[in-house]
Amino acid sequence: MAKTPFELNGKTVFVAGHRGMVGGALLRRLASENVRLMTVGRSEVDLRDQAAVNKWFADRRPQVVFLAAAKVGGIVANNTLRAEFIYDNLVIATNIIHAAHVHGAEKLMFLGSSCIYPKLASQPLREDSMLTGPLEPTNEPYAIAKIAGIKLVEAYRSQYGADFINVMPTNLYGAGDNYHPEYSHVVAALIRRFHEAKISGTGKVVVWGTGTPRREFLYVDDMADACVHLMKTYSGEALVNIGTGEDITIAEFARLVAAAVGYTGDIGFDTSKPDGTPRKLLDVSRLAALGWRARTSLEDGIKLAYRAFLNEHRQAAE
Repeated sequence: MAKTPFELNGKTVFVAGHRGMVGGALLRRLASENVRLMTVGRSEVDLRDQAAVNKWFADRRPQVVFLAAAKVGGIVANNTLRAEFIYDNLVIATNIIHAAHVHGAEKLMFLGSSCIYPKLASQPLREDSMLTGPLEPTNEPYAIAKIAGIKLVEAYRSQYGADFINVMPTNLYGAGDNYHPEYSHVVAALIRRFHEAKISGTGKVVVWGTGTPRREFLYVDDMADACVHLMKTYSGEALVNIGTGEDITIAEFARLVAAAVGYTGDIGFDTSKPDGTPRKLLDVSRLAALGWRARTSLEDGIKLAYRAFLNEHRQAAE
C-alpha cells in the first residue's frame, strides 16, 4: 500500500476525459504542477474499446490516472438514454481501471457522482450511505455504472494493493459545461435559458419542476483543486465526497442565475416536469478533515460560469 503524501512532481499524468468540463478543469489545475500531462482524443482511442485502451496504456504507461471520462447529462438525458448511460460508463471504467492496474500505474482516482446515493438517504449524504436504499429512478443506470466503478477500485485495492481511490463530486458547473437545450444539467440549462430570454426580451422563463428540491453546487475549478489535493494526500479505501457542504433550492438558485445573467423578467415553474431527488447535500466532513474546503462562492461561481458561457459561444460564432 502506497503511503501518503503521494509525490506528483515529475510524474506522467493521464487525464481521461480531458475534453469534458471536469477533465478540462483538471488540466487547468495540473498545469501549475510539475507533471507531464497526457491526454487522448476519441478519434485516437475510443475509451469504450478495451483493446485500444489496453494498447494505449501499454505504449504510454502513465504513472498517475484521473478517470474523469464519462457519458454525462441532466435529468432528461439520464432518463432517455438509459442504455447508453449504463453501457458507456461501465465499459469506460472497466477498461481504464484494469489497464491502469495491468500496466503499472502508481495511482488512480475514479470520479463518481453524488447520484450513487439512495434517493431518500439521510441528509447530508455520508459516504457510507451508498447501497443502503433504492436509487433515484431517473438516473439509476448512470448511478449503477458509477457504483460499479467504485467497486472496481475497491476490488483492485483489496486484491492487488493498488493505490486506487474514489471521490464523489457534487453537482458541478463552470467552464466547459454542456449547454444542450435538452440534455444539459440544471446550471448550464438555466444559464442558457436566461441568456436567450434576455437577448430576445422574453417576459417569462419557465423552470422545470416545482423549484423546491435542494441542490449543492460546486465550481468545477474548486473540484479540480480538491482532486489534486486528494491525489497528493489521500490513499484510503473509503470514498471521499467533494462538495461545499451547503445547498439551495432550485427556485433560489434560478433567481441567482437570472441575476448573474441580467435577466429581469418573471420566473415560473412547470410542475408537470420531474423534480428528481428531493435533496442532495453531501457530508464533506471527511474532506474537511483532510485539509480542503471550497473557496468559490456560489454567486461568484455563477458569474464566472456565465462569463465562460459567453466566451465559448463567442468563439463558436467566429
